Amino acid sequence: MFFYGTTDIGKKRVVNQDNFRIKEYSEDVTVAVVCDGMGGAKGGGVASSLAVSAFIGKLDESADVLIQHHSDENADELISDVLIGAVEYANTAVFTSAGTSSELTGMGTTLVCALVTPKRIYAVNVGDSRMYTCNKDAISQVTKDHSYVQYLVDIGKLSPKKAKKSNQRNIITRAVGTEADVEADLYTLARTESDKQSFILLCSDGLTNLVEPREILAGLKIHGNVSADALKKAATRFVSLANERGGSDNITVVILAF
Repeated sequence: MFFYGTTDIGKKRVVNQDNFRIKEYSEDVTVAVVCDGMGGAKGGGVASSLAVSAFIGKLDESADVLIQHHSDENADELISDVLIGAVEYANTAVFTSAGTSSELTGMGTTLVCALVTPKRIYAVNVGDSRMYTCNKDAISQVTKDHSYVQYLVDIGKLSPKKAKKSNQRNIITRAVGTEADVEADLYTLARTESDKQSFILLCSDGLTNLVEPREILAGLKIHGNVSADALKKAATRFVSLANERGGSDNITVVILAF
């Protein structure tokens, strides 16, 4: 597996409140997480950094489960419990920290994670940072935004086309750390032999507000062998596209290829 991640402040923000991490637990198990913080000049960056560290730290405690039992008959249940537990741990860490300083009051963060094993891809998310899967023919959004405009789309009050341009699109309805408890969505995808030269892309809304899925798909049509350098070029191009179109927010892109 190859992977690459990058984050950029964009053209409008004073600080970068996005954070990400990629970690290989073994040749068979890789995890990536992206968090997009919110909460004033200081709080957002603290929230996303703390959430990433707490989330990965909690996964580390279950490393043996991830490495040794990812192919067990009950692997889906085991890994789902590990991922949801890590989100809840990150939520507690951010929520507790927010109560220690007036500068941090109300801070929170989105979170999206992909965990890849030989047989399965697991995704978990809170907020509007996204995970996509891509192959040479198609791109699919796996996660569903926890946002006000997505709610309006769901109840038929707003079309997907209008949602993309709504000035309310940055209002999220779930976040890590803003409440004592958090509800995360979890997705499980089977891997097949046809998944060769397929990609997972995790990103903050600084990318998806300005770069279309079809452009992501086009950028991931890598000719020849996939490499870390090819993924770096693709991720850098996506960030450049977002900045060329105004760079209105921090931009984070993580790509995994298998």
